[in-house]
Amino acid sequence: MLTLAPAARAADTVDPAADKAAFQKFFTSKFPKLKLEDFVNGPYSMNEDLHKQWQEKEEFPPYEFSLEAGKEMFSTPFKNGKTYADCFPNKGIGIRQNYPYFDEKEGKVVTLELALNRCREANGEAPFSYVKDDMAALTAYMAFTSRGKPMDIKIPNDPRALEAYQKGKEYFYTRRGQLNFSCATCHIQSPGERIRAEVLAPALGILNAMPIYRSEWSGMGTTSRRFTTCNSQIRGVPLNPQDDEYRNLEYYLSYVSNGLPISGPGARP
Repeated sequence: MLTLAPAARAADTVDPAADKAAFQKFFTSKFPKLKLEDFVNGPYSMNEDLHKQWQEKEEFPPYEFSLEAGKEMFSTPFKNGKTYADCFPNKGIGIRQNYPYFDEKEGKVVTLELALNRCREANGEAPFSYVKDDMAALTAYMAFTSRGKPMDIKIPNDPRALEAYQKGKEYFYTRRGQLNFSCATCHIQSPGERIRAEVLAPALGILNAMPIYRSEWSGMGTTSRRFTTCNSQIRGVPLNPQDDEYRNLEYYLSYVSNGLPISGPGARP
């Protein structure tokens, strides 16, 4: 935190490239034994015992049921005969690494979860819950088709995009809730340490594994679920999934992990 914060605060003029370099340098300096790509394994990258647990878990991954359901859902036509593939570039295959993106017409960040629900609504279907089950299954399948591809988030030379990025960054470092924690309190200052039985994950690469199966949840959850859960855990008031603040946060966190591979769907303790 002490290494990263001065560089972050010095960015009075928004400089995402400098932020990303400082962010990744902070983690690789703090954990010199880890390769950059190891951080996408979250808490399982933090010590040898946890890593062994993860390898064993991957032999029979708990997210497999969701992945299979998502593949079937993705290819099943809507009532009008169209499919999700009609809504996305490259028919929706191998594109996870490009989300979220800044939509210059709309002037806002568009996440994959939001794009999927917009696709459904444009084809006469009801939107899914943003936090689990069907949405988690669909994003699990789309993430799986991008596994190994480096996160590649673009920030166009548009002051609105830079503002969205900066607001996401500010949200990440702002303390809130009764515990007065920020996202950075756990995921910059304390990765590898425990809060009760939970090992805190590093912020670097934390979204590359989404969606995830969590033993704590006994099921799958999306990025939206992770954000709202984090706010609840610090005894704050969660925002509505896909509110601008959460979309901007996802934009910031994804951008600073550019270059790290997509590893979703993932599993966490």
